[in-house]
Amino acid sequence: MTERMQARFALDESENHFRLLVGNVTDYALYMLDPEGRVTSWNLGGQRIKGYLPEEIIGQHFSRFYTPSDREAGKPAHALETARKKGRYEEEGLRVRKDGTFFWASVVIDPVRNDAGELIGFAKITRDITERRNAAQQLERIQKQLAESQKMDALGQLTGGVAHDFNNLLMAVTGNTRLIKRHAIDPRVVKAADAIEASVRRGAALTRQLLTFARRQQVNPVLLDVGETVQAVREVLATVLGSAIKLEISVPAGIWPVFADPTELETAIINLGINSRDAMPDGGTLTITAENHRVADDDDKGEHVNIKVIDTGAGIPEDVIAKVFDPFFTTKPVGKGTGLGLSQVHGFVNQAGGRVEVKSKLGAGTEIVIRLPRGEGHAGTHEAEVLAEGAGTVLLVEDNPDVATSSTVLLEELGYRVRWVTDAESAMREIERDGIDVVFSDIVMPGKMDGLGLARNLKRSHPHMPVVLATGYSDASRKSGSEFLLLRKPYELHELSNALETARNSVA
Repeated sequence: MTERMQARFALDESENHFRLLVGNVTDYALYMLDPEGRVTSWNLGGQRIKGYLPEEIIGQHFSRFYTPSDREAGKPAHALETARKKGRYEEEGLRVRKDGTFFWASVVIDPVRNDAGELIGFAKITRDITERRNAAQQLERIQKQLAESQKMDALGQLTGGVAHDFNNLLMAVTGNTRLIKRHAIDPRVVKAADAIEASVRRGAALTRQLLTFARRQQVNPVLLDVGETVQAVREVLATVLGSAIKLEISVPAGIWPVFADPTELETAIINLGINSRDAMPDGGTLTITAENHRVADDDDKGEHVNIKVIDTGAGIPEDVIAKVFDPFFTTKPVGKGTGLGLSQVHGFVNQAGGRVEVKSKLGAGTEIVIRLPRGEGHAGTHEAEVLAEGAGTVLLVEDNPDVATSSTVLLEELGYRVRWVTDAESAMREIERDGIDVVFSDIVMPGKMDGLGLARNLKRSHPHMPVVLATGYSDASRKSGSEFLLLRKPYELHELSNALETARNSVA
């Protein structure tokens, strides 16, 4: 009997140690259920994670740990049935604490059987993995942001490489078209030249949209009156929309100003209008409005102006909404769209420090909100497209002969005399000869010094010499900021006139 008594004592002591071990575990809720799912034991982990004392929960059905919707769907019974039939049930999902708060749980349920194989209950292990899940979601968000950043960088490098040469080609076309119009007598020739100029503007807009989306576009933000900016595109929108679509613009008084590039904001509104038109082939209503928006949460803290573009069109499917801002993505037939309209909106808004939101439902229309930070100060109006009569000599620094010929045509049309050199070193020698009133230089040039280097050199050696820089696109222009007056190729005659006049007045 002594040996049996000793063995029984050792078994009881082992079971007692095991109960103490399980009972004092705090990182896991370890407890037993009877075959019907009622709690028969409880440990400190269950108390810590779920908030119940042993006397409050023992004898209660474990379904109270589930959300109301999960209980209605029969998930507790399904969990026990799965464990009974398959030998184990594993799941991650929402569970409810005693105080009614939710947490994300990892759950394992194992059936417990006696020596005869009869089910006598279930062993249940629950772990609170809320922090781990939040960390995983945060990592996923960071990875998506990194992928988006890499995509933007790749697109920026691609578009930046193409933009400079493409805009130089457009610039050459622009100047020569002006020359044709100046000497044309036949009205058909003038009409053809007008069509070429319109094509050049569309080509320049395409390049600008790509650069804006890739956040490589050199923008010129100013303090804008939102009401005036929206009203400025009314006529263009009315023409684009046609007679079948009713245009309603309502920007109430007291809307805060915003700090943004006026051209890009107008382009964004027009692009949204065109998208809305295409979503309403049988007619409808396009509403543009604005409102002041003040919030205090961490994701969108501060004061903003919401510009809303709302249509009564077909709406956007949920699986498409996530793609609408991708460059070249379009649901339109071939030849009916470039897929860059919403890309331009996305890029412009991000460059302006804002965000863009899409709300849509199939058959119920679409609402797109451009949210821009509030600007401080008094908003001004758009610069008038007037031609200032030029006088004096312009030193044109341009290595591309075709672009130089085009620029010379425009400068002479404004009344300037032109001297042309192909690099910065030649420009410095020409300036030393005197007789130069203003320097107009491309940024990208061969040699040891580019246009930006030339401008900085002149700023030191000839501080009173007006300088205007031009570029189709370059990293140097992005890094120059507002240090020098910058003209984007292909520029029009009034833009060149205003830039030269502003530069000369700034050093007068």
